[in-house]
Amino acid sequence: MSTGELLDIEPLELKFPFELKKQISCSLQLSNKTDNYVAFKVKTTNPKKYCVRPNTGIVLPRSTCDIIVTMQAQKEAPPDMQCKDKFLLQSVKVNDGIAAKDITAEMFNKELGNVVEECKLRVVYVAPPQPPSPVPEGSEEGSSPRGSVSDNGNINGSEVASVTRSFDEPQDKSVEARALIKKLTEEKNNAIQQSNKLRQEMELLRREGSRNQGGISFMIVVIIGLLGIILGYFMKKT
Repeated sequence: MSTGELLDIEPLELKFPFELKKQISCSLQLSNKTDNYVAFKVKTTNPKKYCVRPNTGIVLPRSTCDIIVTMQAQKEAPPDMQCKDKFLLQSVKVNDGIAAKDITAEMFNKELGNVVEECKLRVVYVAPPQPPSPVPEGSEEGSSPRGSVSDNGNINGSEVASVTRSFDEPQDKSVEARALIKKLTEEKNNAIQQSNKLRQEMELLRREGSRNQGGISFMIVVIIGLLGIILGYFMKKT
């Protein structure tokens, strides 16, 4: 900040985030620390390159005034990003009630006996602000992790879950197979018991038939046929 008797000027360096083919602006603030009207005028060594709004004006007592300096779009970058352009801000005490349209060049002429304060401002090019880095897909807050391998070779959570499922599935199938074998074994045992029971009944009938008719009755033949069908069915399932 420049502190004179009339105005405080902030900043003393006009910093432009330099970019090719793009207009760039920066602001300048003048603070009147007196109880008088103060007129100002802004000059530059390169008027075709810069636009100053307002380039002249009045700062009311104990008030401020903002100035916008716009650099026109540049086609080439200066060597080493150094700029030799300069600005000169002149200020002078004027009569109360004067308006900006009443300002004349003679007010800033020292040869006419006017007390003119001057402040030189330099131009500085700075690097433009960098855009934020794009967030990788799937890494936003609240999103579910995706199945991928990180840069350090570690598998993320979803991959671990997938591997776990691959180990769990054979175990599930093994349990189902054991249950099926147990069921078939029980059915086989039941069939064997039924077969033994039928054999006992057949033997009993055979004995009775031998005593009564001397041969095997038709009913015994039927029972033997059914027994063969039942045993054949259960033997196929096992």
